[in-house]
Amino acid sequence: MPVPVATSGKNIWVAAGDGDLERVQELVGRKLEEGIAPNAPDQNTYTPMHAAASYGHLHVLEYLISQGGDVNVLDEDGDSPLYTVEDVQTAQYLVEKGATWDMRNAEGLTPAGALEEDFPAVSEYLRSLDRPAATSDDAPNTSSALDPAQSIPMPSEYIQDLTARNMTDGLMQRVEDIMRRAEAEGRDPDEELRAALGDVFQQGMQTGRNWGAEGREQQGQNGDVDGEEAKRRRHDEL
Repeated sequence: MPVPVATSGKNIWVAAGDGDLERVQELVGRKLEEGIAPNAPDQNTYTPMHAAASYGHLHVLEYLISQGGDVNVLDEDGDSPLYTVEDVQTAQYLVEKGATWDMRNAEGLTPAGALEEDFPAVSEYLRSLDRPAATSDDAPNTSSALDPAQSIPMPSEYIQDLTARNMTDGLMQRVEDIMRRAEAEGRDPDEELRAALGDVFQQGMQTGRNWGAEGREQQGQNGDVDGEEAKRRRHDEL
């Protein structure tokens, strides 16, 4: 990991990617004046959250999240910061902070599917979050037949509540930023507010569809290896 070096001329996306916490704090601290926030997209819709996650700068992520950074903020490809990580530690950190690991981006890929080729260890970790508990090698797995609900590993109530809370917090932060910019520029914020609400609604609908799709896939696979390979082949075809 590169040693963070403060450089006054960096924008917030470069600073977050460099692990330059001092510069990130300076820019976020001035957000009332300039409209820079942890979820602010650059011209490519890449946010400081994505940049910090990509390079594994947990100290920067911690600060950004404390300032309203959304671990599930999406870029134009439907990728959250989890899609950019390159090491298991960062993936674990984001998941612990409420990152949705079973969502799908615009290409229909989960974070595990997107990272499988370049970062297999991260992919394997994310897949393990969705995997049913292993049974004894000597005994057949009959639990699914006895209790069908156990054969469909869906997100826990805690994860669902946490995801909803993160989406709400992200929306409130975005609304706050829109209102501040609109007031500073003397313009009507209604159009931006409607767009923000629409984005959150679409994200919520997509998350629900993703959870349903993952549950149906797991029901058909019953946690076996052949099913997992079939799932990966479907990713490859998308």
